[in-house]
Amino acid sequence: MSATLLTNARLIDPEAGTETLGWVLLRDGLIADLGAGAPGDLPDDEVETTDCNGKCLAPGIIDIGVKVCEPGERHKESYKTAGRAAAAGGVTTMVTRPDTTPTIDTPETLEFVNRRAQADTPVNVLPMAALTKGREGREMTEIGFLLDAGAVAFTDCDHVVTDTKVFSRALSYARSCGALVIAHPQEPILSKGAAATSGKFASLRGLPAVSPMAERMGLDRDIALLEMTGARYHADQITTARALPALERAKNNGLDITAGTSIHHLTLNELDVADYRTFFKVKPPLRSEDDRQAIIDAVRSGLIDIISSMHTPQDEESKRLPFEEAAAGAVALETLLPAALRLYHSEQLDLPTLFRALSYNPAKRLGLAAGRLAVGAPADLVLFDPDTPFVMDRFALHSKSQNTPFDGQRMQGRVLSTLVAGKTVYRRP
Repeated sequence: MSATLLTNARLIDPEAGTETLGWVLLRDGLIADLGAGAPGDLPDDEVETTDCNGKCLAPGIIDIGVKVCEPGERHKESYKTAGRAAAAGGVTTMVTRPDTTPTIDTPETLEFVNRRAQADTPVNVLPMAALTKGREGREMTEIGFLLDAGAVAFTDCDHVVTDTKVFSRALSYARSCGALVIAHPQEPILSKGAAATSGKFASLRGLPAVSPMAERMGLDRDIALLEMTGARYHADQITTARALPALERAKNNGLDITAGTSIHHLTLNELDVADYRTFFKVKPPLRSEDDRQAIIDAVRSGLIDIISSMHTPQDEESKRLPFEEAAAGAVALETLLPAALRLYHSEQLDLPTLFRALSYNPAKRLGLAAGRLAVGAPADLVLFDPDTPFVMDRFALHSKSQNTPFDGQRMQGRVLSTLVAGKTVYRRP
């Protein structure tokens, strides 16, 4: 089989935390060799060489928390359209959510999802399964059978398990199976019906709001249960400064806990809602600028491990409603990287730190070999130009739904090509 040589590339290595000009040799779907400077003589004559022209080459993004609306809501997003959007956004692995219709809570539903994903998507798809049946928080799913069917983690998404005994039993059983539990840290009664974060802005707009303490209270409860059960736990979105001290204490105490945040909470704040713009309605609601800056600092320090798109397609009928009634969520598979590059251009995060949170840490948490620039690692890569300016046009997105808050905004950074197992699955026209 012929090999592919990528030369003259800015190699972004999130594991080593370095950025160097060099080359990468791909063979049989893996990284066969790499180095700085120019490559020497290669023994294989059948090498296809590509000059990267000094652009950035990094491990492909591993995006935890992607909603693909199959089964049940294919009019919002299918595996085919989500796969195209992921490839165009430099996402080489989608870790998909189980909040579908019906819920992915049985091995049969999970196997259906796996078949659809393998048939229709050019990127890797790793499905999560529900932690409780129907995501109703009353009875845990067959975690062992779902693991055997291919589930990589268990989550009820934004349905918080309010019955502490049910949640503790599920955590204990997950620990016995070595399964990862992903939770949404919110106090559910306080946050019910909230459309904004409490404060002056929400009061002036007359929006139902939730205190940032609801996130802290939800996280505190989960941490107490982790101390009791010893389970593997990931908080899907930490978005407030108030939650960070509890997260830091839990990590310092040796609990098996990691945390993520969404690209929207890293790059937008509550004022972006402006005059009730429903494309900016997400869950949890956008926070204050002080919270946003605190979360950026937590990503820089490594306290927050993972950045995700939290890709949530909603159709026009779900969004063209009064702000309180509109569905929460935004698409972000294609906007994840250019939005993250805002933090690079503002000199708040360097590229290795960004890809530590976008690629390396998600792979490490899920036990994947990907997310690294290393010999023997999968050749799942993204080549991008971090400096190309453009104006985001939501109608140019590959997703079926185009509910992006970045529509019409000036952005910087374009994906040039995406490779999965050494094969090009996307190339910018």
